[in-house]
Amino acid sequence: MGTETKLNCYTEDTASAGIVRVPTKVVTNSTTDKICSGLDIKQTSIVTSPSCSNVPSIPIYIDENDVIEGAKQIITSIRPSWNLNFVQFKKFTDGITNKLVGCFYNPPEDLSVASLANGVNGVQIRSENKQTAHSVEGEEESPVDENNDSGNLSDADADTDTESQNIANPIQTDAKKKDVILVRIYGNKTDLLIDRKAETRNIILLHSYGFAPTLYATFKNGLVYDFVPGVTLNTESILLPEIWTLVAQRMANMHRVVKPDWNRNAKPVPMLWKKTQSFFDLVPERYSDAEKHKRLEGVFLPIKRMRDEFAELYKRLESLDSPVVFAHNDLLLGNVVYTESRKTVTFIDYEYADYNFQAFDIGNHFTEFAGVDTVDYSRYPSRDFQLKWLRVYLQTYLQKSDVTDAEVERLYVQVNQFALAAHFFWIVWCLIQAEHSTIDFDYIDYAFLRYNEYLARKEEFLSLEECLPKCKI
Repeated sequence: MGTETKLNCYTEDTASAGIVRVPTKVVTNSTTDKICSGLDIKQTSIVTSPSCSNVPSIPIYIDENDVIEGAKQIITSIRPSWNLNFVQFKKFTDGITNKLVGCFYNPPEDLSVASLANGVNGVQIRSENKQTAHSVEGEEESPVDENNDSGNLSDADADTDTESQNIANPIQTDAKKKDVILVRIYGNKTDLLIDRKAETRNIILLHSYGFAPTLYATFKNGLVYDFVPGVTLNTESILLPEIWTLVAQRMANMHRVVKPDWNRNAKPVPMLWKKTQSFFDLVPERYSDAEKHKRLEGVFLPIKRMRDEFAELYKRLESLDSPVVFAHNDLLLGNVVYTESRKTVTFIDYEYADYNFQAFDIGNHFTEFAGVDTVDYSRYPSRDFQLKWLRVYLQTYLQKSDVTDAEVERLYVQVNQFALAAHFFWIVWCLIQAEHSTIDFDYIDYAFLRYNEYLARKEEFLSLEECLPKCKI
């Protein structure tokens, strides 16, 4: 699970700088060759063939307390032509799962510019490189939201790491384009929660369909991938018709067309039950921090009562016959990037992508309208809003314009009941993070917020089943 982000104003077209963008055309043939054809790892000596197995795996472990130095090692491996003197590192402060470093390559355009930098701040630049220092003061070109681990940059509180400041007063031109890679360092013990091999496989798969950014490399505790220009959504922008309709259509297309090769001949199995049970197994009987244990005792601990309640809820949800699709499963607002110039949205962070109930993916998204930094469940979408959203979704998912009221109503009932399961899923996730995460976030408080909302909505949402239309989606 990521965190809320503010608007990102870095919207330059970086395609000319050698970065491969997310394809706009949907690829329906997902054979191995097709999956790999979307990968074009530029300027690296590591890749020798187009096979998916040759996505570079760099034997580097990045210390979460020294992420800039780790990012430099990554650049040396996958961008050997980059001169580190001209890389600007944007270090994100803690999100609630991972840490992120944006690496902006901004070489000079000619020798005369490079000569201006010689000797400044002790940096000597070889004239034959024809390079100058990158922008440090030009924050409008590469701003960052520091409270972000979602894989995109924003316009608030820019922080250039002092290690990357080579020169003041740089020269910028409209013609200059930046090459950008993102280095994501996994949070402590998150491998307990996430199958990292499956995550890598999912990114490659979804990129082939045009639903995920390019994956450039993996390392021992993280990923290196492409930057998606645009803005990450917030609690206000998600309500704009020109944006939420794109989100509904994007999700519907993902649910409709993505068919993993590894499951072509097998019946899809939703991840919700198995994954939640694995989370329950990871909740400690006693927390190492006595104060945390005291806060959790009686409500969440012992965990057996929560297990039993979820099992009862799951039986009811299973009977709703929600279709099983390949889902994102963590579509919080910070994981949706809106690119205004293209009128498109892109989903990022596929850590939990897997087969799951259609209604879970939608219901989980609706619960995230409340936000994360400042949680307010009065923002949960109204019935009227949901009915409009679900109609747009179904028109794309069912590939027809004449969606019936009964079909929309049926999905409405399913989505709101599965929203209860989404609360449960992230509550148990929080209980694990509270024990293991080194990130400064009150997971216990967040667990209580979601649990209180679960209890407040439980009776209302479960009672919707009485009017469930008898139709199929």
